Amino acid sequence: MGRKEEYKLQNEQFMQTLRTEADVHELPCGILYKVLEEGPGAATPRSNSVVSVHYKGTLINGREFDNSWKRNCPEAFRLNEVIEGWQIALQKMRVGDHWIVYIPYNMGYGTRTSGPIPAFSTLIFEVQLLGIA
Repeated sequence: MGRKEEYKLQNEQFMQTLRTEADVHELPCGILYKVLEEGPGAATPRSNSVVSVHYKGTLINGREFDNSWKRNCPEAFRLNEVIEGWQIALQKMRVGDHWIVYIPYNMGYGTRTSGPIPAFSTLIFEVQLLGIA
């Protein structure tokens, strides 16, 4: 088994193990999430909404690849312009929600490497939805 295949298998096993945790929920598409805090808002974003979020992105080995909290600057973006996993997960969140979202590789960067993110990576995002425009 090559390194890519081994890494893919490690990521699949990581997601399978998470499915057994009581506080982890699964969306029909395979995205997993854990609610850290429920926000007071009732509105959820639509696919074309502009959202404001704070987030931290890590890989299954704990290596951080991005962190808006460290920059002390939330990110704003149109939801339909980001990876599919973000689009789906954020449409389930309400303003003020603070989740950990586990995005399988096929809903992230897939079979290609993107900067510091290797192919077949499960993406782990701690996300707080701050607002919807």
